[in-house]
Amino acid sequence: MARARRAGGAAAPIGAAALILFAPAAAHADPGTVTVAANSLPQVVANLQTWIMGILAAVATLFLVLAGVYWATAGGDPAQVDKAKGALKNALVGYGLAVLAPILLQVVRGIVGG
Repeated sequence: MARARRAGGAAAPIGAAALILFAPAAAHADPGTVTVAANSLPQVVANLQTWIMGILAAVATLFLVLAGVYWATAGGDPAQVDKAKGALKNALVGYGLAVLAPILLQVVRGIVGG
């Protein structure tokens, strides 16, 4: 009885996987034309600017939080305080780069002629 119960328990997932794998999905595909939507160079640079600023701000915020945690848990340990100061400097550099990203990308846009 236990063997039949195990076989019945395994049959449902195996049957579902077989149904997914062997279903003729290609028969339902749309044979229409594929259009690639390419953006213009200024739009690509603007999107890149948004992404770079967001990533830099997120990483800088992470370093700022780490600096706060290091400082709060230092307990008077000079090495831990120095580690916190280093993380704080990294956070400030990250925020500075996030602020300068539009200027740097404007330079790149001028170089490539966008």
